[in-house]
Amino acid sequence: MKEFMMIFIGADYAALGLSPEELQGRMGKWFAWGNKMEQAGILRGGNALTPDVRRIVGKNRTVSDLTSAEIKEIVGGYYNVMAKDFDAVQEIAQDFPDYDLGGTVEIREIMVFDR
Repeated sequence: MKEFMMIFIGADYAALGLSPEELQGRMGKWFAWGNKMEQAGILRGGNALTPDVRRIVGKNRTVSDLTSAEIKEIVGGYYNVMAKDFDAVQEIAQDFPDYDLGGTVEIREIMVFDR
């Protein structure tokens, strides 16, 4: 088994203007998906991320504070999962709750280094 990160990219919920009821329903889908992965023993952790971003760029280390209004798509969070290969994670990602909002799942294998 290998460890993978599923990175969730999409619009900020607040920017989409979802009602409190819609947000509650969306969170229910997220919790159900997380619980499904926990029960299967493949979820290793993860977090939701705020829409606020601070970037430090280049040789002069230019600092910019950005909000979701300035960024078309944000990284909204991630899950770490254990799986055999990319195909297995792709199958897990079929239940991602935000495809209907134009969301994206990016799958990355976590590098393991000998120490």
